[in-house]
Amino acid sequence: MTQINAKSIIRRDDAKGFIEDYWTKRAPKFKALRREELQSEKMKLWQEEICRHLPSHESLKILDIGCGAGFFSILLARQGHAVTGIDLTESMVREAVELANEMHSSARFMTMDAECLSFPDDTFDVVVSRNVTWNLPHPEQAYAEWLRVLKAGGLLLNYDAEYGKYHHGDFQREAVYAHKDLTEDLVEQCHQIYHMLDISMYDRPRWDLEILQRLGAKNCTADISVGPRLYAQKDRFYAPAPFFGVFARK
Repeated sequence: MTQINAKSIIRRDDAKGFIEDYWTKRAPKFKALRREELQSEKMKLWQEEICRHLPSHESLKILDIGCGAGFFSILLARQGHAVTGIDLTESMVREAVELANEMHSSARFMTMDAECLSFPDDTFDVVVSRNVTWNLPHPEQAYAEWLRVLKAGGLLLNYDAEYGKYHHGDFQREAVYAHKDLTEDLVEQCHQIYHMLDISMYDRPRWDLEILQRLGAKNCTADISVGPRLYAQKDRFYAPAPFFGVFARK
């Protein structure tokens, strides 16, 4: 197996390219996984989780950051919201478009960097993301951008986990649920991402709350019960790392 020196990647300022390469390789099977999730009980749990934060009977303009194959985008478009999904990985965006077409979804998708959004200030009512922050080289910059594109009073919903701290020992054995279809090389590349990024060493979600408060966000809260509630069952979508939600208002 080819060993990759994570520190040399950072010196070449190529961490983002390395991460994009990882998700490009995962894109085709990722669409199949998200299709399955949209037809599972997990979709209902996520719908309840997200919608409890949103005003009822109101169509919102929502940005799904790091949309992957479009799970959140399609789910929220079904609720009558105008949803735009963005992802750094062009092939992942193509998969999202195809899946949305299959589902007759109105969600639209664009290739874009989560750390450098091209939208004007004050564009969206809600910014939502899942499993994105852990693999960002500059997460504080990303949070600043996400707040920038929110309208005054807009809502940020970020769901993530401390994957970098929990990929060894018993946690690694448990992770076969989430990484069942990954080759050994892809698992190794995922682990390299954990090791190359500073965010893997942060105490989260405390770090997230501190950054959001420093950036001027309001009503910053975290919910560490998200994981136990949504991932109680060790199903096809299960991952063992402590999963949490971080919420804030602009």
